[in-house]
Amino acid sequence: MKKKKKEAKGTGEKGSRRSFLKTAAVAAGAAAGVMGFPGVMRLSAAAPIRWKMQTAWDAGTVGYTKFQDFGKKVAEVTEGKLLIECLPTGSIVGTFEMFDAVKAGVFDAYHSFDVYWVGKVPACTFLSSYPFGMDLPHQWDVWFDNLGGKEVAREGYGRHNMMYLGPIQHDDNLIHSKVPIRSFEDFKGKKIRYPGGIIADIYRAAGVSTVLLPGGEVYPALEKGVIDASDYVGWAINYNLGFAEIAKYVIIGPPSTPCLHQPVDLMSIEVNMGKWKALPKHLQVLLEAAVGWHSIDHYTAIQKADLEAIPKYLAKGCEVIRLKDSDIEKFKKFAPELWVVWAKKDPLAMKAFKSQWEYIKSLKIGYFKDADMVDRAGKKISF
Repeated sequence: MKKKKKEAKGTGEKGSRRSFLKTAAVAAGAAAGVMGFPGVMRLSAAAPIRWKMQTAWDAGTVGYTKFQDFGKKVAEVTEGKLLIECLPTGSIVGTFEMFDAVKAGVFDAYHSFDVYWVGKVPACTFLSSYPFGMDLPHQWDVWFDNLGGKEVAREGYGRHNMMYLGPIQHDDNLIHSKVPIRSFEDFKGKKIRYPGGIIADIYRAAGVSTVLLPGGEVYPALEKGVIDASDYVGWAINYNLGFAEIAKYVIIGPPSTPCLHQPVDLMSIEVNMGKWKALPKHLQVLLEAAVGWHSIDHYTAIQKADLEAIPKYLAKGCEVIRLKDSDIEKFKKFAPELWVVWAKKDPLAMKAFKSQWEYIKSLKIGYFKDADMVDRAGKKISF
């Protein structure tokens, strides 16, 4: 394999984004002057806008470190005009209370997982990966940026007085267990933490007793034996949280399907709508661009940290168990029926799912065809 040529300083993914952001800042400022917005031009002399933003990440994890880097990037590209105080989970409210708090204006914005809000915004079921849907990061980027995904998200969150800024790539998810789970059949009767929604439903169909817990409560629940196992993010962050000390089995899928339930576990940032509308237009543009930069920085840093974390699990005596393709096929038979159940919860959820279904069955992906849209008994499903 040929080695890539060393990129010149300021080129490449991060360099090009940095150049874009700085160019966008200049263009936005110039446009404001030309279009006659003296209030915008006076911002250089005005006090900076200050926001509080809370993440779902615990302090001390690579996810939180990258969230802090996002705050620094926003300060850099806005030349100090927008300053975000980046707070770890629980700083203001609990993880599951962030949605309502930002909606009500208790604080300005949050950084969290869309799957947590399926009970409030049913379309959130389809704003992050779900069992046997799109399973590669770029597929989700295509859907959000060019197949209507971002518009769906903004409509859904907009109904709750919030602005959806954009998807944030993260990682695939692991299962950490105190007991060995070596097959589809071994899941039956186990008490396992999952994030709820369609993900919990597919495991319930396999006989699992599912429990909904925020990330910060997973460790004590595992440690005390309240649950047998837990899904929660990836190798590096779970190691940061100490899972290798208390759950000696790591369950993943076969090479064909490394993660069957959340292969692309997306996050996003939501801002209180009043705070968003009060933000000058050029700062809105820069903030959205910074979210795009953060998605790449967040994802690639976590992937690197994962590679460094895997040997640490093995050194701690953890066993990595890979399920077989035959196990995956048994889970897969539940998927189409559950997709449609969740799509039918809300017209916007159905709109999201229909557009994804067209993409999934296209020759660009080709994971399914119309004939595969059957329930577990083999009966055709209409939607």
